[in-house]
Amino acid sequence: MKDSASTIYEDAVVIDGLIISNWSGALFREMQQSGLTAANCTCSVWENFTDTVANLVAWNGWFREFSEHIVKAESVADIHAAKAAGKTAIVLGMQNTSAFEDKIGYVQILKTLGVGIAQMTYNTQNWVGSGCYESRDGGLSDFGREVVAEMNRVGMLCDLSHVGPVTSRDVIDCSSVPVAYSHCLPSGLKAHPRNKSDEELRYIVDKGGFVGVTMFPPFLAKGIEATVADYISAMDYVINLVGEDAVGIGTDFTQGYDGPFFDWITHDKGFGRRLTKFGEIVNPAGLRKISDFPNIADAMSAAGWSEARIEKVLGRNWLNLLSEVWKDSGSKLDAA
Repeated sequence: MKDSASTIYEDAVVIDGLIISNWSGALFREMQQSGLTAANCTCSVWENFTDTVANLVAWNGWFREFSEHIVKAESVADIHAAKAAGKTAIVLGMQNTSAFEDKIGYVQILKTLGVGIAQMTYNTQNWVGSGCYESRDGGLSDFGREVVAEMNRVGMLCDLSHVGPVTSRDVIDCSSVPVAYSHCLPSGLKAHPRNKSDEELRYIVDKGGFVGVTMFPPFLAKGIEATVADYISAMDYVINLVGEDAVGIGTDFTQGYDGPFFDWITHDKGFGRRLTKFGEIVNPAGLRKISDFPNIADAMSAAGWSEARIEKVLGRNWLNLLSEVWKDSGSKLDAA
């Protein structure tokens, strides 16, 4: 007989707000079999426009080759359809706006190619603004304000997870639709450049935004000694600050990657100055692999969460956010 947490999980729309794993058929199968309804999957970090398009070509091949496991999601309707079909909907997301280069027109082009989420900066300075590892955060550039306006127009979510605090506040203030920290943790539990202060977490939600909570070990208070229960405790901390209607999952799974990948993402532009050292990456006990995803619901239940809260944080809150930002426009963009 199934327990209540398992039933809630099976019935719920389950969304991971950030996965940057080493993509493969085996991984896509694991995502589907774990009951993951949808995930924001990184298709670009340091890449320019041309290299990002090459990555999207690869993704289109995977959608064809592994169609029994994954489908491309460009709308909330696509996510619901994936749930009904028992597949995982892939939301293509960029962890940087480097692919826009200095051309506003690339925003709509990439949206048309399926990119639904873009992080404004990845750790360092770009055309748009400053990242969280920049020594000076100059805020959102005037060009960046145009990028935000265009992302709002075409229906692309602005992500601020790796963005500096001044630039983040500027984006929150100038966006006409909600924005998100898709994968972050509170600095109230551990001081770290990638973690967000209580004030920052409250501010984004007060302005209608969203917080996805990560379990990436370097940002957790207990590091590699953390468990899935510690991950839920971090969610509780955020919920106590901003409420249960604006919080979701953003694991930042890096499954299948080793040293060279982490060297690439922790150097400016992939090859410049070293920004940080992560040390050993060991995910929380009980959440080592994507196949452990159902354990999140079990841990939520063990922490005394109500059925309604579990359902919201598993994915309902993400759906509400994406529905408001995307407006299910998909590729139906006018040429204006």
